[in-house]
Amino acid sequence: MFQKLFAGAAFVAALLAPAPALASSCPDHYADGRAPEIRNPKLAAATRELCYGVFGVMHSGITRTPLWSAENLRAENVESAQGLKRDNAFHAEPRLPRGQRAELEDYARSGFDRGHMTPNGDMPDRRTQRESFTLANMVPQDSDHNRHIWAPIEGAVRKMAKKEGQLYVITGPAFLGTSLRKVGNVLVPTHLYKVVYSPRQKAAAAWFTENRANAEIQVLPVAELERIVGIELLPSLTPQQKERLLHLPKIRQKKTRYF
Repeated sequence: MFQKLFAGAAFVAALLAPAPALASSCPDHYADGRAPEIRNPKLAAATRELCYGVFGVMHSGITRTPLWSAENLRAENVESAQGLKRDNAFHAEPRLPRGQRAELEDYARSGFDRGHMTPNGDMPDRRTQRESFTLANMVPQDSDHNRHIWAPIEGAVRKMAKKEGQLYVITGPAFLGTSLRKVGNVLVPTHLYKVVYSPRQKAAAAWFTENRANAEIQVLPVAELERIVGIELLPSLTPQQKERLLHLPKIRQKKTRYF
């Protein structure tokens, strides 16, 4: 079922039939107040928007993961977050139906990390930190990828936010191909992406990488990523802005060594 949902010719054809855009309940988390718009109607099944203090999630009851998690990352939030000790309060999301949400036991002994989409390291206080540990903000992530690829990307975004003053960041999974896996009831993404938009420069770009150890890190124009994932991630930008690349720092990843 999941393979037919996300892959093949039907996926490409579905991109031609946009789903209607709905107003976000938490527009402050999005550039110009406009949340991403799902262009593949099959991705829109069993979705629910969840708003938190400094980020918002579009959750899929099919994958039991976010389709995206978005934040308006401000320099002052990054500064405040640096003084907080991580508390690891992972929890199921009580606002979601049990039959559509991830549970802690889904990840137990799976070999995958509970990978934050909007990171705990961006949270400015204890309340928002706890919110970031909802499983509605997680995907099953390769542990080496999480530590050696994703953590450096998250750190680079925080450095950019300090320099720029604020950024709009959208992070999410992609489910590509015909060999999709599950841990418990949760679908494992094949790829992960992080979109960064600078209001000051009026430019954006995205990191895109496979969900595995030692994966290559690609930097893509937003327009290309939108075509890949079937979601218009920054609907307020012009086509020209989506093709223009914001300069993203080069990520120096630590290679995993196998013995």
